[in-house]
Amino acid sequence: MRQTRLDDFLQLEEHNKELEKKIQEEVRKNRDKDKLLFQQNKMAALGEMLGNISHQWRQPLMEINSLFLPIEAKLHMDISLDKDEMLESINKLNEITKYMSNTIDDFRDFFASDKEKIEFKLLDQINSTINIISGGLKSNNIKLDIIIKKNPTLKGYKNEYSQVLINIVNNAKDILIQRKIKNPYIKILIYEENENIITVVEDNGAGIKVVPIEKIFEPFFTYQKLNGSGLGLFMSKLIIENNMHGKLLVKNSLNGAIFKIIIPQH
Repeated sequence: MRQTRLDDFLQLEEHNKELEKKIQEEVRKNRDKDKLLFQQNKMAALGEMLGNISHQWRQPLMEINSLFLPIEAKLHMDISLDKDEMLESINKLNEITKYMSNTIDDFRDFFASDKEKIEFKLLDQINSTINIISGGLKSNNIKLDIIIKKNPTLKGYKNEYSQVLINIVNNAKDILIQRKIKNPYIKILIYEENENIITVVEDNGAGIKVVPIEKIFEPFFTYQKLNGSGLGLFMSKLIIENNMHGKLLVKNSLNGAIFKIIIPQH
């Protein structure tokens, strides 16, 4: 009898050890999946950013080319160059290259990997963010309105805030293009309410036709987005709720979709 109980105990002990190993293995697999999700989202963001750089730089490069075309023509025709004309071209060139340099700084800052919480003015960060994505909006004739009722100071991860804003605006841009919306627009509204900083992003893209609408925050959900990873909004929700202790909400309006980012000011 005692031997039977001992055998049962040993079998139970062995079973518990196997179960513990399986649990540890599942935990490891889940961690690996999380790492893969973050890496896929990073690569998707990098692809978006490269596309935006091309939009941002195309116009300045054309302007640089237009500056030197008349100068080159005069040199070939042995026409003397006016000093004031040369100085004006050089000044314009300096302005253009400064703009291009600032654009690169914005992209570099966006991909900075530091995780230090810092205080930053929301308007400054929004301007930097819009500088990254404005080229893609302009090239598709999408109007962008930014309404800031107050310019609050926020303490948190400024690049992660930018990443969320870029994800939402780029999704709106893609829908506006795919659905061929007439007079497309995106509106960003900033205000304070009950010690929270609210960022609202609204578009006129005819809304999100998903039930329940919160399904868009699930990983790998790519409703009507071509070549999307399905991670942008999923990661955005994680960033706002886990890293910034806020909320990311979505609803439909009469004309389109409304995303609301709520972040505690303190």
